Amino acid sequence: MKKDFVSILDISRDELGELIATSRRLKEERRVGVFPPHLSQKTLGMIFEKSSTRTRISFEVGMYELGGHALFLNPKDMQLGRGEAIRDTARVMSRFVSAIMIRANSHQSVTELAVHADIPVINGLSDCEHPCQILADIMTIVEHLHRIEKVTVAWVGDGNNVCNSLILSTILTGMEVRIACPPQYKPSLEYIEQARSEGAIIELGEDPIAAVQNADVVMTDTWVSMGHEEETKEREKIFAPYQVNMDLLSHAKPGAIVMHCLPAHRGSEITDEVIDSSRSVVWDQAENRLHVQKALLLRLLA
Repeated sequence: MKKDFVSILDISRDELGELIATSRRLKEERRVGVFPPHLSQKTLGMIFEKSSTRTRISFEVGMYELGGHALFLNPKDMQLGRGEAIRDTARVMSRFVSAIMIRANSHQSVTELAVHADIPVINGLSDCEHPCQILADIMTIVEHLHRIEKVTVAWVGDGNNVCNSLILSTILTGMEVRIACPPQYKPSLEYIEQARSEGAIIELGEDPIAAVQNADVVMTDTWVSMGHEEETKEREKIFAPYQVNMDLLSHAKPGAIVMHCLPAHRGSEITDEVIDSSRSVVWDQAENRLHVQKALLLRLLA
């Protein structure tokens, strides 16, 4: 039976541990110039409904380094852009490529693609979840804090798709997550209830200082996700008290690390002083997208 990666919960706790271990091994192999062609003759079709820097580069480079090939597919250049049904595209692509990665406007598009494809489907981002990003975040936390259970993560800002995946990941990791966001920008309450039903500790509030207090990790993301650009001015006013700056960071643990999945709007959700500081692991976090996605591709295709 084929496996997909539409949500972080498409893997088990043990499988997560194996993926992180494989990711760290691949990172070390890359450092010393070792590139076994595990995915020779394999091809990844990459559908991008949204623009991308890290997702496109990491998957394309990852497939190349594993001995495979990646195809960049713009829906405007495909029959999808002319109204072809997703299920038909899924069936056709299943005859041509080894797996599909989609960066989609709608989570429903990802799930529909997975239902009708005979090959693995990877969620490269949707409006609801961003599981590949959370894999990289977990790897980065393990690298810097040397543990994942009982790590307290403070999420400050918009309760977006990355925040949703962070919440779901607590079921696998044992992390405690505290979320501080404006009341009208909360993450999915369905995801929070699901995580809590599995014993996860999720705190939801509006006070960023309370969320950050003694936290091991401080996470943030852009206040204006793709597709909401027309709300920029309004959001900047609402989110102004949620900026991650040195004053806010002073309430976290002395050794706390700062994470941002990028792109960062410097001077908005995070200051230059924080993102460029020794507390920031943002660049490791970005690099680790490559390693976890290579590990994921190996799991699904090797």
